Amino acid sequence: MPSGDELIRLTAREAVTLLAKGEVTPLELIDAALARIEAVEPAVNALPTLCVERARDHAKRLMARRDPLAGGARGWLGGLPVAIKDLTDVAGVRTTYGSPIYADHVPETSHPLVEGLERNGGVVLAKSNTPEFGAGGSTFNEVFGRTRNPWNTSLTCGGSSGGAAVALATGEIWLAHGSDHGGSLRGPASFCSVVGLRPSPGRVTRGTVNNLFSASSVQGPMARNVPDIALFLDALCGRDRADPLSIAPPATSFLDEVLDVLKKGKDGAPKRVAWTPDLGGAVPVARETQAICAAAARRFEELGSVVEEASPDMGRIGEAFQIIRAMIFLVDRGPLMETHRDQLKPDIIWNTEKGMALKPTEIAWAERERAALYRRMVTFFKTYDVLVCPTSVAPAFDVNLRHREAIDGVKLENYIAGSVITSGISMTACPAISVPCGFDGFGRPVGLQIIGAPQDEAGVLRAAALYERLAGFDRQLPVDPRDGTVPDD
Repeated sequence: MPSGDELIRLTAREAVTLLAKGEVTPLELIDAALARIEAVEPAVNALPTLCVERARDHAKRLMARRDPLAGGARGWLGGLPVAIKDLTDVAGVRTTYGSPIYADHVPETSHPLVEGLERNGGVVLAKSNTPEFGAGGSTFNEVFGRTRNPWNTSLTCGGSSGGAAVALATGEIWLAHGSDHGGSLRGPASFCSVVGLRPSPGRVTRGTVNNLFSASSVQGPMARNVPDIALFLDALCGRDRADPLSIAPPATSFLDEVLDVLKKGKDGAPKRVAWTPDLGGAVPVARETQAICAAAARRFEELGSVVEEASPDMGRIGEAFQIIRAMIFLVDRGPLMETHRDQLKPDIIWNTEKGMALKPTEIAWAERERAALYRRMVTFFKTYDVLVCPTSVAPAFDVNLRHREAIDGVKLENYIAGSVITSGISMTACPAISVPCGFDGFGRPVGLQIIGAPQDEAGVLRAAALYERLAGFDRQLPVDPRDGTVPDD
């Protein structure tokens, strides 16, 4: 059997293959993960809550099964340990939502996503750290403190799926669940040099949220490489009666799509790739980030793709996003404002009060703006197979800051202003993935965002897999946490 150190360096697919062959057991993977967590957790604080006995009990039940069909089912994980973001309920496990209000909360039932994942052979081992109620571009809260970037522990890992990204980058876990409203799967992936996919709304159940009829926030997978993301998406996706927007999985599994394109190589590459450094001027992006991502975009030419600088007209989508986001906060946090205002952080109070002050005409305008952008995106993808741009406007910043305050001297008016490059894409309902594409002069990771047509996760994953094989940054993981200083930029 491989050693514990060898096990944590396996990809998720490699680990699942060994599980299927009986060459390693879920219990052995749990032990390997726990040893790695003990070694690196003091430096990064990514997985503050463990549920070891629950995981072992589930692993033993899976090992006792003798179902010959299970190993061949799409998305079957075979007992692979996974992490669940601390915004999502796991039965019998402390789930705080990053809030002191829920510091001692232990739910009796699991979120439908968790139930489905466990049916597909995933073993929940840990809860990953998140900002309070997932609000913010840096992962910290009053319950568990700050999560640090393993490439430089003086820097933030981003948010809100920051704990998930760090756990993957350091090898604490093989797959990690996250969620994404304004970029919470993609931003931390970019900052930590891992892969994060924002699926189309409905691809993965949102289950119990109050905003059941809003397409803004989604659940999704994070991993160290694109094939692992595809495997995890297969395990997560599917129709769920608890979610009225949920959709059935496609006829061909996402993993099969990725494996097929990796066999085809250039023959499966996107024909036309649109590249934009800043969504057509909609958002300021640091010059070095633009240069790194431009070079990455040009690598598609090595696959035979035509790469052109082009962007859909984003309109006033940044303003529209803030209006719709404020309305969502009012739905979600309005009751807590009445009962626990003193225990909510300023960002949440600001967003919720903004929702309280909205006029019906403002909401109507924002919805029209979002619908118009969606129609422009549909037209855009009649010409281009994928759109690529930077994932983040700049690399990771000081872990002690709530958010980045300026980009190349351009002041950001609030903590949301720096995320338009991801939140604007969220408003399109298009799937988008962040893949590692390089490092800046200070050694900070940079991510490339690849966006596809609505519900075309397969196309996004195929393009990302081919790029990843060219770039090879996934082969640098996992990393040991590194001390460092905050760049003066």
